[in-house]
Amino acid sequence: MKKILIISDGNIGSRFIERVNQTYTSENMYYVVEAKAREYTDINQAKFKFYEFDSTSLYKLSNLLKMEFIQVVIAMDNLIDVENTIKNIRAMKKQLRVIVLDKWNIDNEDANVVLVNTKEILSSRLLDYLPNVPVIAQNVGIGEGEIMEVMVPFGSSFAYRHIGVIEQKNWRIVAIYRNRKLVMPSRRRMIQPNDLLVLVGDPIVLKSVYRAIKRELGQFPEPFGSNLYLYIDMNTVNHTSLEEFVRRAIFAHKKFNHDLIVKIVNPSDIYILQQIKNLRDLNVIVDIEYDSVNLKEKFFKDIKSYHVGLVIVSKETFSSHNHRKMFYEAHIPVLKISNRSFSKVKDASLILSDNRDLEKISANIFDISEQLSLNIELYNYLNEHQKDKEQVVEHYYNLSTIFSKSIKIFKENENPIRTLKQKENFIQILPFTHKLTKRRILSLFSTDNELLYHKLDDYHQIFIPVQL
Repeated sequence: MKKILIISDGNIGSRFIERVNQTYTSENMYYVVEAKAREYTDINQAKFKFYEFDSTSLYKLSNLLKMEFIQVVIAMDNLIDVENTIKNIRAMKKQLRVIVLDKWNIDNEDANVVLVNTKEILSSRLLDYLPNVPVIAQNVGIGEGEIMEVMVPFGSSFAYRHIGVIEQKNWRIVAIYRNRKLVMPSRRRMIQPNDLLVLVGDPIVLKSVYRAIKRELGQFPEPFGSNLYLYIDMNTVNHTSLEEFVRRAIFAHKKFNHDLIVKIVNPSDIYILQQIKNLRDLNVIVDIEYDSVNLKEKFFKDIKSYHVGLVIVSKETFSSHNHRKMFYEAHIPVLKISNRSFSKVKDASLILSDNRDLEKISANIFDISEQLSLNIELYNYLNEHQKDKEQVVEHYYNLSTIFSKSIKIFKENENPIRTLKQKENFIQILPFTHKLTKRRILSLFSTDNELLYHKLDDYHQIFIPVQL
């Protein structure tokens, strides 16, 4: 039997004792000290023993502390009484764990004294009722936000998505409440608007997940970042078309309506550098790196310091195996601009594959198509397995209803890459997975349309990571 000492004085203390009485346990024995005895109804006499005396009296309290308590809970209304009661306990028991109801922001250096701050608890509880603020578990785990509940709004990027295709790295959906009933999650379970999701994971990751669930169209490149980053490596970019490439990047920057940082590495052409420096007049940040040492490390530093959400590169730069690996490791979307007009692009083209990665990035695709005023086209190669593709198509139809945006499905008997090569202009959107970091020569005999992305190298392409 575990003995617990409760020292109470005031309404909060008496209410706490009532709640303890209503909480069933067969292992605890409660000893209650009150300066003035109170009447309690339906008290479990077998589990409670009451004493009436002033706990600031060392003589009276010391007699009770001769017993072995595992914990003391102090809920009193007077600060001086609390301080003297703690002092008396420490005179008898140096290491006894003491839980104190703190109304005064008490300074404490005793590792075995836990202060429960009433102001923090009340303000945190009131915060739970604000809209668009995540509700986190206060009394479970370490209480830092590793358990969170989120309501899925109508129009959320998570609505009508199967749980199995949601990348859950360092976090998990552990429960769903639908119409006030618990629904256990499974890979095939589809999330619906107004579902209440219970999430468990790293607190920092959960904050990003919360923003992803709550966001609507018009936020890209969020949640990856907030700014655009034009990366120009003058050792790889085509100098003759560089001016046109920068102009197209500026056009994309205006469409997304986020800040643009122009990063130049390996500078070599003074005339081009001067032309790019003039962009500062357009409120564009121009950052020229004259030192070619540790460029990869500097790239990752920029991604963090500039809060980059989209990297813009030329097709020559993206064709570099080392650059492609670097971009993938940053887990940031990449816009690869080709030598075609960007302003004339009207369609966002997607090629369905045997995996369901396109479902994982569907919200980003709808967001991009909305901001760039693009139609969405899905190309389905009928000679490949159809089961997973049908679920992806269903998902896109659901999202098209949510966002009031029409989509077109093309069923192809020949490889869609051949069909797309006959189109005049479009932008292809692909999942940015690890397999795209392989050297292109290794894909020569592949039938994977994602690995064959370079077959459409003459068209604009956006590569989106499948996880946050």
